[in-house]
Amino acid sequence: MKYDVIIIGSGLGGLQCGYVLSKHGFKVAIFEKHNQFGGCLQVFKRKEFLFDTGMHYIGGLGEGEILHKLFQYYGLFKDVQLSKLDERCFDRITIQDKEYPFAMGYENYIDTLSTYFPKERENIRNYITDIQRIAHASPLYNLQEINQNTFIESDYIKKCVGEYIASFTSDKTLQNVLAATNALYAGYPEKTPVYVHALTLHSYIKSSWRIIGGSHVIVESLIKSIQENGGAFYNNQEVLKIHCNSEKAVSIETKTGEIFEADRFISNIHPSNTVDLIESNLIRNAYRDRIHNMENTASNFTLYLGFKPDSVPYLNHNHYHFNTNTVWHAQDYDQNNWPKSFLYMHQSRSKNEKYVNSAQFSAFMNFDEVKKWEHTKVGKRGADYLEFKEEKTEKLLQILNEHYPGITEKIAFKESSTPLTYQNYTGTKRGSLFGILRDCHFPAQTLVSQRTKIPNLFLTGQNINAHGFLGVSIGAIITCAEFLGVNAVINDIHLKSDKKN
Repeated sequence: MKYDVIIIGSGLGGLQCGYVLSKHGFKVAIFEKHNQFGGCLQVFKRKEFLFDTGMHYIGGLGEGEILHKLFQYYGLFKDVQLSKLDERCFDRITIQDKEYPFAMGYENYIDTLSTYFPKERENIRNYITDIQRIAHASPLYNLQEINQNTFIESDYIKKCVGEYIASFTSDKTLQNVLAATNALYAGYPEKTPVYVHALTLHSYIKSSWRIIGGSHVIVESLIKSIQENGGAFYNNQEVLKIHCNSEKAVSIETKTGEIFEADRFISNIHPSNTVDLIESNLIRNAYRDRIHNMENTASNFTLYLGFKPDSVPYLNHNHYHFNTNTVWHAQDYDQNNWPKSFLYMHQSRSKNEKYVNSAQFSAFMNFDEVKKWEHTKVGKRGADYLEFKEEKTEKLLQILNEHYPGITEKIAFKESSTPLTYQNYTGTKRGSLFGILRDCHFPAQTLVSQRTKIPNLFLTGQNINAHGFLGVSIGAIITCAEFLGVNAVINDIHLKSDKKN
């Protein structure tokens, strides 16, 4: 069987590319090594409890906002139900014993924070105005036609976020509050480019939402649409090799020994894992080494909690907590001060919930903590691995109970995951949450192009643009532009989103 396009990996970027290209008449096939499609959109169910694995809440889905247009384009609203977070406090930030709410909407955000920092109102406004300026300066993030070679101004790539925030206020506490959601990109104040911070924060302040019933509904909707467009899906088909001739890629070989040919290929797996599939002189050692040596963002340890019926009130916000007086470097810890921060989120099963069914409690964890079990198989990692997980679980439960007294008595089910779990099920290198770490001091070296050294092999996913639903969606547009032209894709999105589903 020969296809026009073979896509390796069924994460969000792969599915979005599959949708766009199949919609434009390409014969598409998507290959997934696991039984379940979806990458970081996968879910798992234990008893009556359903848990998301990667995507927990989404920003920018209000009427007229960019993700609203993209949801319309992909036909997602017919299948996906959303629950809006609390407009007065969609993110609750606690730094040691102080609490700060992030309110939805830019004026609400300014007004709310100004009650805690009354002397800083003008500085907060200047900061927020500039965040909007950065977001509006990116043509792709506003679905504007592209008439230039760059998608975002170089100043936003070459300036670090710590210096940027400090340029608006000298108040150290406020600086930390403004940076508190850096857990959404595992950034460093001295490395992370401004655009990563600004584009992430912008969409969540505009509007923040939970997906009712789990993120897999997005996967199911996209798969259905791609199949209606003639696309094919192969699960339990791990790709072991990308075969090339002297000029280009010609086929893939799967773990079952089957060969599938195509004219062009897209890899939605980590760039490092992609080059490992290729034995060809078309990929030079210098390119391989650069991709392999890129630093990745941190991973995490997560507790998945199911609660007794009608026992825990539903929280319509997320809780970010920091143990020290800084919100930075929480991923740099030792055994005595882990965890330095946590993120606690409830999951939504219906609108206007009174009690929560399930929740997640996460803390940064480095892959080196689980590296010694790297070559073991799921379910067969040994007693010492289980002891490790149990020790970490008890530590996090103790912390959770300190913040929400009595909550541990209401837990009916618990399970945990480590960076090793995340690596195995999502294919991210070292269980990295957000892919390759961007460095404003070495922008070219830490940016990955959608183009590879093989002319008909392209990349998509969180590593070629940015992570998160919005970042990956823009990355998919960038990849599909190699087939259709970027303005053709953007105009198609406008055409579809301007119509009612």
